[in-house]
Amino acid sequence: MRITMIGGGYVGLVSGACFAEFGTEVTIVEADPKRLSALNEGRMPIYEPGLDKLVQENVTAGRLRFTGDLAGGVAGAEAVFIAVGTPTRRGDGHADLKYVYTAAEQVAKALTGYAVIVTKSTVPVGTGRHVKQIVQTARPDLEFDVASNPEFLREGNAIGDFMRPDRVVIGAESDRAREVLRRLYRPLYLIEAPIVFTSIETAELTKYAANAFLAMKVTFINEMADLCEKVGADVHDVSRGIGLDGRIGRKFLHPGPGYGGSCFPKDTLALVRTAQDYGAPSRLVEATVAVNDARKSSMAMRVVAACGGSVRGKTLGVLGLTFKPETDDMRDSPSLSIIARLAGDGATIRAFDPEGMEQAKPLLPENVEYCKDALDAAAGADALVLITEWNEFRALAPSRLAEVMRGRVLVDLRNVYDPAAMREAGFDYHGVGRPQRRA
Repeated sequence: MRITMIGGGYVGLVSGACFAEFGTEVTIVEADPKRLSALNEGRMPIYEPGLDKLVQENVTAGRLRFTGDLAGGVAGAEAVFIAVGTPTRRGDGHADLKYVYTAAEQVAKALTGYAVIVTKSTVPVGTGRHVKQIVQTARPDLEFDVASNPEFLREGNAIGDFMRPDRVVIGAESDRAREVLRRLYRPLYLIEAPIVFTSIETAELTKYAANAFLAMKVTFINEMADLCEKVGADVHDVSRGIGLDGRIGRKFLHPGPGYGGSCFPKDTLALVRTAQDYGAPSRLVEATVAVNDARKSSMAMRVVAACGGSVRGKTLGVLGLTFKPETDDMRDSPSLSIIARLAGDGATIRAFDPEGMEQAKPLLPENVEYCKDALDAAAGADALVLITEWNEFRALAPSRLAEVMRGRVLVDLRNVYDPAAMREAGFDYHGVGRPQRRA
């Protein structure tokens, strides 16, 4: 079976490599010359654990190739996946679909026979219908179907999520389209992964609804963390107490500085705008967006308070810049708001992240110092701020931190460290949603 991915970004590259691992012949069409050159040279334009090895193995096996020639890339494909970016449109919060629509028109003009044109990008309800109109206008003679197949990949766990998914959602209207996509996903039937067939509109909305619900869980536990601090409760115990309820579940109940990344911020905002446009506003999602935005700003003030009310003239070590561990993605990372505010208040910032520093440099203030490792970032610091919970930060010995730091303030925005151990080492420890000191 032969398929084509339009777009060699995160979704297109991961999905294409995983389909190739299934034994499918995959062509990834990438329009950016620099990204295309990197891919053809075996250099990954993104960091995702295991992706470089997966790509190399399938390129060597002849199942995966990259090209900038869209017409040649779609030749003979039974399914063409549109996996281009859908960033937030400046000014109104809607998803910007110009890349999706341009790709649809180009694919329509290039196809020489029947294919299923599949939106893999995250798109608002109604996009599939518009794609169908674009294709029909561009090629009235073309035999085709349109389908929606949203991705549910977690950055840092994307390959595992693709190979062992909780579910696969496919929005398709014809038996022929469903059969093509059923054959494509046949390897997952062997592990009994649920394959959910729906209408196109249902599939489109399912993606947004899933991300919005998870974002609400994150925001909910963050608000409970604030309440815990006021009443002397421990948010970790609260999280465990409610997460053990099978109706709620444990995942996405970890307090922190707010959600970021490529999905939750833009998808929640796009869902808000879509709901408003259709006259069915989602007040819960609106509140989630507002609370999350405010939380990122408040985290900087938490650091200022821990430092005695001012950070002017102080050196702050910062551990973690990306929005989550196991990725180099800086999009909407809480670190952007936190560091910008602290630097603006006169602090000297010494930062380290295992994968995200090159991506962070154009986004953060110019005077941020980038360090070679975590201890280097902590060296001489008056306070240490942990923003992203990379595993290597968990292993830092309190005694070693105490040796290299000038001060003893530790602001742990992910509750990585044991408060008792840190206090025993002489640190003024500040977690999220945890009593400042246990009775």
